[in-house]
Amino acid sequence: MTKTILQFGCGNMGGAMLQGWLAGGVAAESFTVVDPFLEAAPAGVRLLKAAPDGEGAYDVVLLGFKPQQLPDAAVRVQPFVGSKTLLLSILAGVDLATLRGAFPEAGAIVRVMPNLAAALGKSPIALVGEADAAARAATDALMAPLGQAEWLSGEDQMDLVTALAGSGPAFVYRFIDALAEGAAALGLPRKQADRLALSMVEGAAMLAAASEHGPAELARRVASPGGVTQVGIDVLDQDQRLVALMTDTLRGAQDRCREMTAQARSQS
Repeated sequence: MTKTILQFGCGNMGGAMLQGWLAGGVAAESFTVVDPFLEAAPAGVRLLKAAPDGEGAYDVVLLGFKPQQLPDAAVRVQPFVGSKTLLLSILAGVDLATLRGAFPEAGAIVRVMPNLAAALGKSPIALVGEADAAARAATDALMAPLGQAEWLSGEDQMDLVTALAGSGPAFVYRFIDALAEGAAALGLPRKQADRLALSMVEGAAMLAAASEHGPAELARRVASPGGVTQVGIDVLDQDQRLVALMTDTLRGAQDRCREMTAQARSQS
């Protein structure tokens, strides 16, 4: 496991990754976190308000600040990125070419797209980068405590995967909320509807993860012809409206990623 990890920015996503690493057994002493707004860090993690003075390159540097901050932040980060540094970026919309331009000395650069379930070791993690076999192996080892990592075949897939795996939890949360709101509209007390909807989705997700069958087949197995569940599925499937809604949702998020990529390129 990597000995020295420098994390610039520890907001919601960076914090979830840090929590997942620590829960997964990575030594707290391995981490130096630079974040001017973070009031406290987990026990054993070194927290600094500004970049440390007089220190050389780290084994791993994680970029965890806002994408639009890259032009200013790059100057402060560069002294810690050397020819043997694995640079990890969770900056949505910032492509490899822009990262390489900002950090020309980096030994390897990998874009990482997890979600907040990294804190529980349950995140899907999309990976794409300029990395040889050793750097890929090091990245895989770092991602293992956070969830299921998937290397993409090309960077052109990253915007869509960001929409699916990165933004996806928010869409699921809205779905849970809509289920509860619908049940409340039909007569259940709202708080009870919230509890039932959340518990149902949790159980369904766990069963799907453990099953040998895909979600479509699981839905078919739950529904009986002419039964209660089938009537509900027929409503969802009418004119393919659920698929159309999710396609439009992902397209909107993907398009925003593309806009952010263009903005990052123009600022580099």
